[in-house]
Amino acid sequence: MLSAFADGTLFGERHGNAPLKVLALHGWGRTHRDFDRVLGSSSESALAAIALDLPGFGATPGSENAMTSQDFAHAVSPVLGETSEPIVIVGHSHGGRVAVSVAALHPERVKALVLVGAPLLTRATSKKPSVHYRTMRFLHRMRLVSDQRFEALRRRSGSADYNAAEGVLRDTLVTVINESFEIELSALTCPVVLVWGENDQDVPVEVALRIQTLLEKREMPNAAVRLEVLPGVGHLVPTSAPAALRAAIDSVMS
Repeated sequence: MLSAFADGTLFGERHGNAPLKVLALHGWGRTHRDFDRVLGSSSESALAAIALDLPGFGATPGSENAMTSQDFAHAVSPVLGETSEPIVIVGHSHGGRVAVSVAALHPERVKALVLVGAPLLTRATSKKPSVHYRTMRFLHRMRLVSDQRFEALRRRSGSADYNAAEGVLRDTLVTVINESFEIELSALTCPVVLVWGENDQDVPVEVALRIQTLLEKREMPNAAVRLEVLPGVGHLVPTSAPAALRAAIDSVMS
């Protein structure tokens, strides 16, 4: 059942009974429903959790201005007030960006992070736009190429997420995909479990290995890091491997 949070600015679903133990944050273009089979629905299997629709997705209204991951973190932080105890935050894909940002803002409120296919570091194989694209972009800025022609080029060159987004949400996507979280990851004080699909083409395991290496350099007691690679699984771990993700969450609950 859909519930309102943060004075009606956020929507999502409660699982299990209070007090809150787990906060689940979905990926770009997804909704809280991705976590239905992860968090459980019966009284025996359900975690005490909230799965949110992030701003601009599902039932939660978007912002009037482009958002950074830190803006998303500020938006969801009021939900931490559901309990006085530290909680586990699960972040899939874009939700992982938000989860790390929340942990950076409120380290004392985060017991552990479970990061799932999260694009937290720029990919080593990232390429610059082609010369043709950069030339057309320059000509568009000089008003020598029409909006319609440049938009058609952007759609041919852009990802599915980019092509599906419009207006402020597209501006937000451009903002967040250019973020990198080396500083935030290095400063984390909590345990971290990385859960990755072996066949993830959106955020390859190579990214997870680099995140793991960075996290292992932390000099903080009890701030362990573990990487779990799921054979035969792609990017949508919450829906394609819910039992494996649930086991990873359970492992940091005690």
